Amino acid sequence: MSSDLPPPAPPRLLVRQCRWIAEDVVELRLVRRDGLPLPPWEPGAHVELTLPSGLRRSYSLCGDPTERATWTVAVHLAPAGRGGSREIHTTALVGRELTVQGPANRFPLVPAPGYLLLAGGIGVTPLLPMARALAAGGLPWRLVLGARDRSRLAYAEELTALGGDRVRLVAQDEAGLPDLAAELAATPPGHAVYACGPAAMLDAVTDLCRTAVPPRPLHVERFGPAAGDGEDGAADGRFEVVLRRSGLRLAVPADRSLLEAVRDRVPDVPYSCEEGYCGSCETSVLAGTPDHRDSVIGPQERATATTMMICVSRAASPVIELDL
Repeated sequence: MSSDLPPPAPPRLLVRQCRWIAEDVVELRLVRRDGLPLPPWEPGAHVELTLPSGLRRSYSLCGDPTERATWTVAVHLAPAGRGGSREIHTTALVGRELTVQGPANRFPLVPAPGYLLLAGGIGVTPLLPMARALAAGGLPWRLVLGARDRSRLAYAEELTALGGDRVRLVAQDEAGLPDLAAELAATPPGHAVYACGPAAMLDAVTDLCRTAVPPRPLHVERFGPAAGDGEDGAADGRFEVVLRRSGLRLAVPADRSLLEAVRDRVPDVPYSCEEGYCGSCETSVLAGTPDHRDSVIGPQERATATTMMICVSRAASPVIELDL
């Protein structure tokens, strides 16, 4: 019996190409060694790569979802980061296989009469496929991309070819920072706002959308923790975690994260950023009360959330039970 379902992605994909696309930004193209199509994905999706060193890092898919043979990610070199981008930039990866998990999507396009896409630097990566999809669907959209200088405007030529005057490129050394307030004022109130970029930019967009009259529908994806995350005065003391599927009960001391305690006994638990912004370690909560400290679950969702990010969040109850 034949099936129309796509073949599952193998656990390892071949790095077919690595190319420089902007200052301090390289693009990787990943394919199946057997040449079969990869699973489908939608704009906003990300995948998790396990690098040769064992580091796990999540990156947004920034290629064309209709091109099923290739998954594309772009990685900005972060000298002050935790080593993942440096490894990708300095390691000869072409011809090597990487373990790849996903795709997963916590940043999907929602139905709206139109869209404003705001990108800062490498934050353009999840928004580029959105622009492609909106252009193909004939929907109203605009995209603003800012960077320190023109050499850092990743995918600038592709975006301009795609959107023409719908795309505004802002080099900070020439024109200063993008005028986010003006961009929002020029956007009809019902249009959805999508933003990805540095924390300061996202915090500013969040404040502008929250205080607008009426408030603007905003969707953000962060590449770092939001200001103040994990600093709400909640207790940092010891608690216990029950892993129902594993049949384990573990103590989580005050000086260790929940993820660290779980990894001691369940080493293959998914994770990536370890700072609460990528969503890779999202885990279902079966009992107990989470103390949410991530940037993924919004403040308005936390009271009813049935999952938690175990890399930074803790328990507000003496015991918490997880679906692990």
